[in-house]
Amino acid sequence: MNDTHEYNDQNVKTVVGVPLVLIENEKFRKDQYPVGEKKIPQEDHDFDQEEDDEEEEEEEEELEEEEELEEEEEESLLLATLGDGAPSPSVIKLKIKKSLLEFRCKIEDAILGNYLLGESNENLAPEEMLMARERLRDIRLWGVPLLPSKAHEGTDVVLKKFLKAKDFKVNDAFDMLKKTLIWRIENKIDGIIDEDLGPELGNAGFLCSKDREGRPVCYNTCGIFRDRHVYKKTFGSQHKSDKFLRWRIQIMEKAIKRLSFREGGVDSVIHVFDLKNTPVQGIKELNSASKKAFMLFQHYYPEIIHKNIVVYAPFWFYTSQVIFTRFISQRSKKKFILARPHKVTQTLLKFIAPEHLPTEYGGLRRNNDDDFSPADKALEHKIKGSTVSRVEFPILEPGVTIMWDVTVLGWDVSYKEEFIPDDEGSYIILLQNQSIVDDSTRNSFYISEPGKIVITVENWTYKKKRMFYRSKTRTTIPMFILLS
Repeated sequence: MNDTHEYNDQNVKTVVGVPLVLIENEKFRKDQYPVGEKKIPQEDHDFDQEEDDEEEEEEEEELEEEEELEEEEEESLLLATLGDGAPSPSVIKLKIKKSLLEFRCKIEDAILGNYLLGESNENLAPEEMLMARERLRDIRLWGVPLLPSKAHEGTDVVLKKFLKAKDFKVNDAFDMLKKTLIWRIENKIDGIIDEDLGPELGNAGFLCSKDREGRPVCYNTCGIFRDRHVYKKTFGSQHKSDKFLRWRIQIMEKAIKRLSFREGGVDSVIHVFDLKNTPVQGIKELNSASKKAFMLFQHYYPEIIHKNIVVYAPFWFYTSQVIFTRFISQRSKKKFILARPHKVTQTLLKFIAPEHLPTEYGGLRRNNDDDFSPADKALEHKIKGSTVSRVEFPILEPGVTIMWDVTVLGWDVSYKEEFIPDDEGSYIILLQNQSIVDDSTRNSFYISEPGKIVITVENWTYKKKRMFYRSKTRTTIPMFILLS
């Protein structure tokens, strides 16, 4: 009955920089605001606006520098371990390749010699020894064969993770790989995804969408443990605490299933830890289980976690973090990002596009969304301080329903939605008008005559705002036609 068509964002028009003083006592008309940019005279606040712009530019530069440092990280770490002056980049890359080649040979010998897992085969019968060797030849990690002579495209990618975690020290990387495989066998990790660990932990963590580079994003929330009944049900005994730990490992394994271990593929995940409403006292078991999970990830999932982003952290967390970081590696410390409460959305948007970021964190993604999908990309519009900005969605043909999503970082603005007909004799329809919005807003409107949807944002502050929006139209047959 209804045909859905993606709306062409090229038809969207934006009008920016309209001074607030022009509309304080005047009625809005569709031809009232000229295209262009005007500023309210500011003598005392120009410097604040410049500082805000400079801060935003500095943050973007910091992110770019951070990405460059990550690319050079393995070379710099190897350089630090060499201690032989400052070799050229070509020499460093050659030594990295040499470390990988030595690691490959060591693993090949260990698998073919049947001692990778440290098993003693002295008491085995010849038939049993042959079967053990055959099983070891097929050994895999995260679905990737470890025997280098099989020439699987993901083998080197996996091996490099262990080398990087141990600063390209082959013997240390081999020992880490050996312990990882033994731990997985002893704890039956390969079958953990199929385990039923109960639905009660579903709200404590979930996989949702991906970051800008295609990495899966795992959200961990602690607010549900504010309920003492839920807390006791989760950590009331050692068995329950162990079950929580296996649940954390299960989510990690589910995220790894979405990875692609090949050159240039997505081979790491993002973790977001939401500490909002976390109880302050009586959470010893939660802290203990969380630390155990983190240490397991550090020891048995090297370089799988790209970033740990902590949001809404209470004051006490910073103190405990200083103590905890003494027991983790320098490489793991660099993966932690603490987002200040007023910059949570801004920090997450550096890594996650708005159409993939859940609405509770300032994005546009909603659960069980029938109207939009992450494939519907959002556009960004910057609103300068002390100005009014408009975004227009022109609709030339009637008989469609238009839907739109809008979010403004930090909000603290006046927000209005209107339908303005092309016919000047028709009425302007006010759809929404509110001062401050805390979450993303979504609306729809059936177009019965040519016109446009106009979204007006009044930024009363002196700080620049960022708005993200998207729209889509759907051919609709009115109900009164169907009834007739």
